[in-house]
Amino acid sequence: MPLKPAKPPVTETADGARRRVGVELEFTGLDARTVAALLAELVGGEAVEKDPHAFKVVGSSLGDISVELDMMAAHPKEGEPKWNGVLRGLLGHAGSVVMPYEMSFAPLHWDRLAELDGIFDAMRRRGARGTEASLVNAFGLHLNPEIADCSAEYLTDHLKAFVVLEPWLRHAIRIDIAREIAPYIERFPPAYAARVADPGYRPDLTGLIEDYLAANPSRNRSLDMLPVFAWLDRDRIASRVPDAHVRPRPTFHYRLPNSYLGDPGWSIVPDWNRWIAVEWLAADRDRLERMGAAFVEGGFAARAAEWVEETHAWLQA
Repeated sequence: MPLKPAKPPVTETADGARRRVGVELEFTGLDARTVAALLAELVGGEAVEKDPHAFKVVGSSLGDISVELDMMAAHPKEGEPKWNGVLRGLLGHAGSVVMPYEMSFAPLHWDRLAELDGIFDAMRRRGARGTEASLVNAFGLHLNPEIADCSAEYLTDHLKAFVVLEPWLRHAIRIDIAREIAPYIERFPPAYAARVADPGYRPDLTGLIEDYLAANPSRNRSLDMLPVFAWLDRDRIASRVPDAHVRPRPTFHYRLPNSYLGDPGWSIVPDWNRWIAVEWLAADRDRLERMGAAFVEGGFAARAAEWVEETHAWLQA
């Protein structure tokens, strides 16, 4: 029986629209041109070349889909001399040996996520692989759930829930060793995690952003809050984290899951369902405060099994 995406506790945004989720997947084994052609075959639309290492499938049944080498230096910049573009193309050919490609889907309604599994299976059968293919591959699956509210309370609750559930998430996902060693999904600093988990931590929006920036001036976190903070306060983030990869958007940028594209049994749905455990905890203030207090006091491990059972119950809600 196909896996079903778990239902979030809040299914609509503040303006009444159905919540969506963006998906990004890193892989190797196929180039952008081949994947774009395959996508057009599977879900329709037109494969459009942006440069030799970047394609976009426009007008598919899943919306627009981008496929490009995850290497900014490989992609020509608007207005630069033509010879620069040639040089970047050569850099891309060399970089494709060691750098992954990234496929980015336009935001989908959360209950359509299982449709992506058919695409991933077709890519696997054509030779695409994920982090499982090599000891040095640190490839990830990134989920970008649309926020339902932009208040400090809502964002703080989700950050708290993630902090206390991250040990369970890492255990349940079985993070690949290459990704554990690489800097891309670093844990929050212990002092910051304890501060956030404390039930008394209730900052206003400016305080929440400032505290985050002071402890995490980097996008390399398992839950990267910079995109949503940049969407809410673009100038503050741009002045403190001048990174072109930080794109303002009203989403959580959840970077923790592995890309196991080469595994025939792999599906996106369990990773979405584990994220939804975070949302269910964030929506339950009493449980969130109890778990936060135990986390701060060092008693989390002793009750972890009980909380994991509760988490599985939320996934069936």
